[in-house]
Amino acid sequence: MSFFKVNNRCNGCLACVQNCPANALAYEDQGKKRILKHNMALCARCGNCWRICPQEAVEFQYLLKGAWDDVAIMELVSCAVCGEPLYTMDFSETLAHKLKKGVEPLCPKHRKELPLNTWKRLSGVAVQKNEVEL
Repeated sequence: MSFFKVNNRCNGCLACVQNCPANALAYEDQGKKRILKHNMALCARCGNCWRICPQEAVEFQYLLKGAWDDVAIMELVSCAVCGEPLYTMDFSETLAHKLKKGVEPLCPKHRKELPLNTWKRLSGVAVQKNEVEL
């Protein structure tokens, strides 16, 4: 998504292109058409294009918004107990591969309780064994 926008008052005079200190503006003439180009990676957001434009065609406010673009969408893994999102499925698979075993998805709260639950479970088993022996 481009944040550099020009309204319909642009007449292609190239004042913006000629006065861009970052060389973030360029143009290309193709047949009977002139194409104004902007490179966001080079843009310094200095506003010179906006100030210099005799037609007031540069819509500089879009450069200042700094909107977010979606660049990747991934499936989440949630805590097995409370459902809190933890990490992505891809991360889980990478972790399991490196550890050579699966990892139970638990949030920090429930991971902290894990040793206590394990102890309770083991204690319960030991108590049951003692009851059987009596």
